[in-house]
Amino acid sequence: MELYTIILFCISFFLLFLRRSSAAHRLPPGPFNFPILGSLHRLGSHPNQSLFELAKTYGPLMTLRLGYVTTVVVSSAEIAKQVLLTHDETFSDHTVPDAVASQPNHESTLAWAVGDGRWRNRRRICNTQLFTVQRLNSLQHLRHQKVQQLIEHINKQRVSGSQVNIGQLTFATALNLISSTIFSTDIVDPDFSTAQEFKELVWRIMEYSAKPNSSDYFPMLKRFDWQGIRKHIRQSYLRLHVIFDVMIEERMEVRASDSMTRNGDFLDVLLDQCEENESYFTRQNINPLILDLFIAGSDTSALTTEWAMAELLRKPEVLKETKREVMEVIGTERAVHESDIDKLPYLQAVVKETMRLHPVAPLLLPYKVKKDVEICGYNIPKNAQLLVNAWGIGRDPKYWTDPLSFRPERFLDSSLDFRGRDFEYIPFGAGRRICSGMPLAVRMVHLMLASMVHSFDWKLPPGINPQDLDMQEQFGTTLRKAVPLCVVPI
Repeated sequence: MELYTIILFCISFFLLFLRRSSAAHRLPPGPFNFPILGSLHRLGSHPNQSLFELAKTYGPLMTLRLGYVTTVVVSSAEIAKQVLLTHDETFSDHTVPDAVASQPNHESTLAWAVGDGRWRNRRRICNTQLFTVQRLNSLQHLRHQKVQQLIEHINKQRVSGSQVNIGQLTFATALNLISSTIFSTDIVDPDFSTAQEFKELVWRIMEYSAKPNSSDYFPMLKRFDWQGIRKHIRQSYLRLHVIFDVMIEERMEVRASDSMTRNGDFLDVLLDQCEENESYFTRQNINPLILDLFIAGSDTSALTTEWAMAELLRKPEVLKETKREVMEVIGTERAVHESDIDKLPYLQAVVKETMRLHPVAPLLLPYKVKKDVEICGYNIPKNAQLLVNAWGIGRDPKYWTDPLSFRPERFLDSSLDFRGRDFEYIPFGAGRRICSGMPLAVRMVHLMLASMVHSFDWKLPPGINPQDLDMQEQFGTTLRKAVPLCVVPI
């Protein structure tokens, strides 16, 4: 009897081994993995570019082992559609980097939270109270005011003969817009000189989030935090939470003294939710959502505007055509309004082409596979990490003619859109985890870019020719210009 049990156990173990081995063999193809490191060495400093090149050898669905993390990479529109639309429930969660997990209550964010009922409720509140057409239209005056402050500041630098750091100024402008929308107050003053601590804290979070972190590839190392990333970034998160707490406590005191007093901003919406029975919102979990909106809303808008200005300055003929269209529609007697954007198809094409070549999230946010799933005949195992190379898809000659050239004309009279329906063009992602803040980001980018083109002529600093402008990327959670764009307004 004991011998029979042992034989049965051995047979069962062998069959289990064969089944697991067979499943492993059904993984998508990929490069050879070295012991311990796997294929980490293949990523380099620009993983979006490295993975794009590897896909040419191993196909649009490939597997790499990054340290101890099985990672599947999608590099085609057809497979992206299967992942983000057909099997969107299986890919509704994100792999949370250790740097992000270091913040208090990261599970209460919008970007990184598990895609459960609590996340759906947060998303619903944002979509119905912050990003609706009606709500965005009602706050147009705020965006006009913030962009006008940007133009006035640029004009002061023009008069003084100073260069303008486009990324810094557009980032401060976007911060103010988000702050006004949420708190009804500015974080950065009109002269862009105060609230330096707040700007530095947000920049530090973005900087440390972008650093390669051994804890993400070797989970057993998380407790040691060898690179100190968790320690440094957590300090910034905690300080921002303190700043928010002060503003929230002040608002709660006002509401307590007069229950009818309301600013009508997003903080009032969140505090109203906290007071509702059976609400997922509490005083403890609204800070992560607010911080999410600040970081995502300011960084993405600023980066896209900076890349767009860089491409325009690198292509003087495109800048000239953009200027001609804007001046023809707006004239010289007034500022640009959001209502003008629909009359500026070439400017819209410039923004679309910018997001094709320079998507702010080049690999989107990493997805975590909730259960085993079959894609294109291959097995994608539960708990694997999945990356969608939106940067690579946007440069694939299969979908784009002359894909490396900046040609806004390709979007004129084209139905291609960035709202997640055309999977060869997904700068904001697609499916249920598409970027919620897309409606606001798109309005801000168009308004800032149109206003800067309308208000000034622009030239590069002395000694730099358009064809020599440095367009190198700095890879991270978002895609930055490696060399900030500093230009001269005329």
